[in-house]
Amino acid sequence: VDLVESGGASVEAGGSLTLSCAATGSQLARSSYCVGWFRQAPGQEREEIAVQDIYGNKQYATAVKGRFAISRDNNKNTVYLQMLNLKPEDTAMYFCAVDFPPCGYGYSWEYRGQGTQVTVSP
Repeated sequence: VDLVESGGASVEAGGSLTLSCAATGSQLARSSYCVGWFRQAPGQEREEIAVQDIYGNKQYATAVKGRFAISRDNNKNTVYLQMLNLKPEDTAMYFCAVDFPPCGYGYSWEYRGQGTQVTVSP
């Protein structure tokens, strides 16, 4: 599975962005899969921030709950992360991830993209 993120940009605090992640690979047509978003700021560990499992359940990290929303278009094999009310502390490289069951929030992820940068200025 290959993943390519897009949509990262520099925005001011309070602004919004929507990230996209296009997934390709023959395995995607043969099985349901979980999708997720991570982020990593310089000098910090990678943080799992949003996951949607194969049943459609969604989980979020406390830091983004209520501001970020994960969604997917299975027909396009594309995953989205809508980000509202962005804060300077949201500045990071954002990565999408895909994996096949067993999968979900807190699980390890087999497939990850190269990331897209989000920078939020005060």
